[in-house]
Amino acid sequence: MQILIAEDEPRIAAFIEKGLRANGFATEIATTASDVLSRVMGSEFDLLILDLGLPEKDGLEVLEELRGQGCQIPIVILTARDDIQAKVAGLEGGADDYMTKPFRFEELLARVRLRLRTQSITAAQEDLILSVGDVVLDLRTRKATVGNKTIELPAREFTLAEMFFRHPGQVLSRQQLLDRVWGYDYDPGSNVVDVYIGYLRRKLGSKLFETVRGMGYRLKS
Repeated sequence: MQILIAEDEPRIAAFIEKGLRANGFATEIATTASDVLSRVMGSEFDLLILDLGLPEKDGLEVLEELRGQGCQIPIVILTARDDIQAKVAGLEGGADDYMTKPFRFEELLARVRLRLRTQSITAAQEDLILSVGDVVLDLRTRKATVGNKTIELPAREFTLAEMFFRHPGQVLSRQQLLDRVWGYDYDPGSNVVDVYIGYLRRKLGSKLFETVRGMGYRLKS
């Protein structure tokens, strides 16, 4: 897990970094608001520890910019500001947690682990719902919906649909689909893929699955 520590006080930044690394995290330190913004939006961090008293720009403004640009990583504010107005502004602005200085590292570590665990659970749950347009596949119930209408798909049809919904916009060859959906060597001359694509078109939408001549099929995203 990669964590960015946004802290301009070298002693505090080093203390947090040492503790996190001792617990198996990879860390980087940013000391200015512009540094935080460029690093978070340009790298794959799993969590940000954000001080509000950064040079150049207030930490609440940094928080607002990150969330406004679609950044969804967990953000834990760690600041000397202990007034209720700042805490409310931080949490309502999109922070996942708010801690005040002075602090105990053990508590910070516990909160970091909680936010990362919550993020992982949320991501896993989102992976169980696949959608393109108004068509949704629920991998938990193995059912599809088109708009408000529930569509029952037999196991093979659902597996074929799932293959496409996991790769929207990507051309999938007949051989790829045979290997992944049917799971064994199938006669390359068979039209079973074409037949099942026809089933899905009738049930999920005639224009959803595009034929790419000489290559295979593509789910329009």
